[in-house]
Amino acid sequence: MVFSYLPLSFEHPEIILLIIPLIIVALYLFYRGTSTRILESRVIIISLLILALASPYIMVSETKTDVNPNLVVISDETSSMQLFEDNIGTRIYESMASKTPATLVQLSGEKTNLGDAIIENSGGDNQIVLVTDGNNNHGEGLEDALEFAENTGTKVYAVEPELETNDLSVQIKGDKTVVEGNENQFEVIVSQAKDETISYNLEVYANGSLIRSGTFTQSGHEKSIDVKHTFESLGASDIRAKIAPVGEDIDTINNEFHKSVYVIPKPKIQLTANNIDSPLSRILHDLYDVTTSQDFSNIDNKKAVILDNQHINKLSQNEVENLKEYVTDGNGLVVVGGDRSYNFGGYLNSSFEELLPINSKPTKWTGGRNVVLVLYVSQSTAAHDTQSDILGNAINLIQNENLRDANLGVIAFGTKGEDVSNGLVYLGIPSNRERLENKIRDLKTETDTSLNLGLNVAQNWLQDETGMLDVIVISDGAIGSAHQDSLDIAKDMKSKGVNFYFINIEPSDPSIEGRYDNRGNLYAKRFIEEIEESTDTYFQIQRGQRANLVFDDTDTTDDEDISDAAPFSVIEYNSNHFITRNINTTGNVSGYNDVTPKAGAQRLVTTTNGKPIVTTWRFGLGRVVSYTTDNGYGNGNRWASQMYTGDNSKLTSGMVNWAIGNPRAEEGIVLEAPDGWSGTPIKLKLTRYDEGGLPSLQLDDRDEPIELSATGENTYEGTITIDNIGIHDISGYPVAVNYAQEYRDVGFNEDLPSLIKSHGGKMYTEQEARALLLEDARESATKTVQTPFDLKMYFILTALGLFLLEIIIRRVREIQEYKNTENE
Repeated sequence: MVFSYLPLSFEHPEIILLIIPLIIVALYLFYRGTSTRILESRVIIISLLILALASPYIMVSETKTDVNPNLVVISDETSSMQLFEDNIGTRIYESMASKTPATLVQLSGEKTNLGDAIIENSGGDNQIVLVTDGNNNHGEGLEDALEFAENTGTKVYAVEPELETNDLSVQIKGDKTVVEGNENQFEVIVSQAKDETISYNLEVYANGSLIRSGTFTQSGHEKSIDVKHTFESLGASDIRAKIAPVGEDIDTINNEFHKSVYVIPKPKIQLTANNIDSPLSRILHDLYDVTTSQDFSNIDNKKAVILDNQHINKLSQNEVENLKEYVTDGNGLVVVGGDRSYNFGGYLNSSFEELLPINSKPTKWTGGRNVVLVLYVSQSTAAHDTQSDILGNAINLIQNENLRDANLGVIAFGTKGEDVSNGLVYLGIPSNRERLENKIRDLKTETDTSLNLGLNVAQNWLQDETGMLDVIVISDGAIGSAHQDSLDIAKDMKSKGVNFYFINIEPSDPSIEGRYDNRGNLYAKRFIEEIEESTDTYFQIQRGQRANLVFDDTDTTDDEDISDAAPFSVIEYNSNHFITRNINTTGNVSGYNDVTPKAGAQRLVTTTNGKPIVTTWRFGLGRVVSYTTDNGYGNGNRWASQMYTGDNSKLTSGMVNWAIGNPRAEEGIVLEAPDGWSGTPIKLKLTRYDEGGLPSLQLDDRDEPIELSATGENTYEGTITIDNIGIHDISGYPVAVNYAQEYRDVGFNEDLPSLIKSHGGKMYTEQEARALLLEDARESATKTVQTPFDLKMYFILTALGLFLLEIIIRRVREIQEYKNTENE
């Protein structure tokens, strides 16, 4: 138990002001001739009493270690745990309970509410031990629950159970609302609990007719199989996938999956174009109900408007205002380029340009920034107290606001160069940043330093990239014998335009082997000097510090030479957006409109020299796409004919579908409901666009209507819970119900370790938990508590003591004077 003390404080500090009139009175008495000694004594005594009235106290910090911490063992015994060794939770509980106070919480049934259990047992002096596969599928989210526990000071540990049996599950992903006559792509996902080579027969049916079958083999946890189908009839339809595993498969309930599909008429759009024979126009007429018109007065019943190569002179101010209002109300606009639009069409600084995600002036952006972090993670960095700072500096860079438009990858080097991030990842998406941060926190130590191996991986990543290329090495500087090999690779990369940075973190023992050459020079500093011919990008920092890197602007200067020679290769800059997610954009354009994306806009497709081709943003409730190449029409002067053929043609439908948003017509009664899981409530949303009161909905052939409640003007909501697996009918609208969600996620959740560690916990095997968990819990049970210590009585006793001392001194003097008088 350790104590420390904080400075003096007062509960009622305003009372101290009474000392001021006390001093005034004392000065008055002094000038009237009162004895100085008496005045000093009385002022001190009364001041002490005033301070006592102000209730003085100090905060005492007391550090306590609880050798018998309270443990709550949450044992996941739900259906998904049948794949794992039995009774691990009970054994962990019994092992802990024999040494410290422990409670066992058992979860059972076909729902895993880990998040709820964590929240219920957080707080107080509890520490939580999870014994689970980590697949949380009901109630509070697992990450939110772990954050709640961390905020309440509750440590959460997890024990990974041993997987004994394999199981396969199948599911289908894809749009529920599809358009009549258009080809749709669905994704059949087969998951297995183990990572072993398995095979299975797959059959996929649409409305009962077989549309794909075959035998497939997979060795990873998950495999995705694309299935394409065109629905020709309006209304309710369905897709069903069924697998027949060859080999071990403990459950059959999750071998079949139903997906409901609702087929609607082609959405109505308006095309404003100078010709209707272009490749763009042909694709639009195939996929949508197209009205061709130059008039914008009757667009309220259209889901989107497509402007193809229109000069600003063709748009009156009234028409521009109509378009702004139309988009603000939730509709879509796609503006296609060409030789009479954007920078060639007078858009710059116009009222119409306010709608667009771009400015119609040339961009100096050359393709963005590609950054590779090369991290030294080893037993040496752990032993010399630099590992946490290496990882902390990496996370700090990922959080850098100036890198929001960059692609970033992470490589860890020890005995080998390890791809941590699975290549370059776009940082503009929060989930990507979060995933990278968690992977960095989860890095494990290697045994030796081999910077050259890490640079080899970085070289492979960057060899085909464009724009600004940066490699940032974060290390304790112990390059040693790898210096020359690393330098050779780095010089080759530098000759191809790669910039190098080095963050050298001072270890607890600065003289560790490999930091200095035989002349006493730092290897890390030499490394940067020989590559960059300066030390401007070398950062020597202490433990606990974060390097402040300033990156060169990705804009080029006016005198910088950027190749403008056609053709220009087209690349996906952001492949995670709705428009680009399921396509592989390739090919060339021979021309483009040179524009600059506005702040808040998203670049999706660019040329390899950084010129935007597809740029999007939200305007009010609506969506706007700038497609800054042409419609592919013409012979010698067309720019983008390749963009309307093969897989590239999906880019057109992707842009228009994103601009449309909800393709269903806003008329009559519109019901929306997702597919569900057996025994889990399904939320219904109904919007009434015609006249009438509360609609009546029936499930299948039941007589009683579904209960709905009004949530707004002409909007209603309700919930239904269905246990029977299959396709169900809600007044003509289909809903699929599948096996309980407990059977979907099979095996161990690979995200659990990073989640546990990022919130301050640790992962164990059963054997490790028995040996180490209690000791870790005791260490975590060390807490510092601050309590106020009242000093009022000490001030009173001091005042009393001074008063008594004054009386004693005065009496002694009086006695002495009396004796002196007698002697005379």
